[in-house]
Amino acid sequence: MTFSVFSTLFLLALFHFTLSSFLDNATVSAAQFHRQPHRRYASHNYKDALTKSILYFEGQRSGKLPPNQRVTWRKDSGLSDGSAMNVDLVGGYYDAGDNVKFGFPMAFTTTMLSWSVIEFGGLMKSELLNAKEAIRWATDYLLKATVHPDTIYVQVGDANKDHACWERPEDMDTLRTVVKIDKYNPGTEVAAETAAALAAASLVFRRTDRTYSKLLAARAISVFAFANKYRGVYSSTLRKWVCPFYCDFSGYEDELLWGAAWLHKATRNPMYLRYIQVNGQTLGANEGDNTFGWDNKHVGARILLSKAFLVQKVQSLQDYKGHADNFICSLIPQSQYTPGGLLFKMADTNMQYVTSTSFLLVTYAKYLTNAKKVVTCGGSIVTPKKLRTLAKQQVDYLLGDNPMKMSYMVGYGPRYPQRIHHRGSSLPSIASHPFKIQCTAGFSVMKSQSPNPNILIGAVVGGPDRRDRFLDQRSDYFQSEPATYINAPLVGSLAYLAHSFGQL
Repeated sequence: MTFSVFSTLFLLALFHFTLSSFLDNATVSAAQFHRQPHRRYASHNYKDALTKSILYFEGQRSGKLPPNQRVTWRKDSGLSDGSAMNVDLVGGYYDAGDNVKFGFPMAFTTTMLSWSVIEFGGLMKSELLNAKEAIRWATDYLLKATVHPDTIYVQVGDANKDHACWERPEDMDTLRTVVKIDKYNPGTEVAAETAAALAAASLVFRRTDRTYSKLLAARAISVFAFANKYRGVYSSTLRKWVCPFYCDFSGYEDELLWGAAWLHKATRNPMYLRYIQVNGQTLGANEGDNTFGWDNKHVGARILLSKAFLVQKVQSLQDYKGHADNFICSLIPQSQYTPGGLLFKMADTNMQYVTSTSFLLVTYAKYLTNAKKVVTCGGSIVTPKKLRTLAKQQVDYLLGDNPMKMSYMVGYGPRYPQRIHHRGSSLPSIASHPFKIQCTAGFSVMKSQSPNPNILIGAVVGGPDRRDRFLDQRSDYFQSEPATYINAPLVGSLAYLAHSFGQL
């Protein structure tokens, strides 16, 4: 099929649309979308970005590193974690640029990595194995953290003491305090999120490792029962350990709905559907919050449960399609975007909301396409195509289509952050400096303007401010710190985009 110059320009324009065009009434089916030759005109190498977004997790590993470790400047660390309570808690991930293992964001990271693979793993080809290894590194740890009934070990490390040091994880000598929740000191939100992570991951391994999948599902069931029976906010009982780092501001109701949704999907046990039907409104299914991240799961639960209605035709969950549509309509006001077009929710690590929202957009578009449905916002029709285009715009901004002409993924593109807020990346590696770097000695590096010597490939940082400005200052953790929960949902979006443009 040949195209005129006008047709080519029109197709190019589709990828650089503005918010004013977001609500025009043109509709394009998913089949047409995949047939259109505009896939040749991708402005980014999404396959390369996908590879790097998964590789990043190897740089965040704690514990005994495997022989096939690709981020070679990282070495073993935290090999005695858990010994303070006579439990094996070696492994898992450091959440961001420090050396603490926080169970709450780690569990959310695991859930979102798993959801990325569940929805788009079939498109990942050679990267699917790496994505599954990233998930398993987390789930192996979460199984250890939940080994004792009615108890979850939710943190390793004293965050206040850890943050008083700037040292490599291989050198850390701060207290590896073990923090737990139990029936006397409940933590419903972190328990329910852990259940969600285990349930979602059980689906990832269902076909390739049946035994492991069954173990994950069984543990998810018991952990959710614990979360539901012993209710309490973990940042109340464990305030001195988890706040202000990962305080829970949204309550635990969203995690209970989210956890039940994942268990419904993973086990197909009708008891979870009944739980959702009976408790959904109480747990905030129709609340107006539209920010999805490690703290608030309401939007994610709405999108996930909408699939049960749209695709599996579970009529009792019809309301969740409306709840999900409300989220989509909330993304329309221009006031939510920077002048350069980036979704902006808050100054602290804003890119986490960009990546999580983009994932929800392409995922919901998939569900709507399957059901041949659209979203109605006022008098305007929003098609699945428009959701995908908005998601692409956000990912493209992250990869370099922005006023700074900078990729916010380390190692991708010609210009990216050089001074990320990350201890291991900023300090000399063990190979180049085998001698211990003491607790406070590293602060001279942290405060310097020198680029990080170790490139944490694939790390996505917090991103620019509301005016699209990014200073690339190591001390500015709001903008310059990467985190696992920024990358996890991006994996799914990049897999979708790489496939759509013929790169996978």
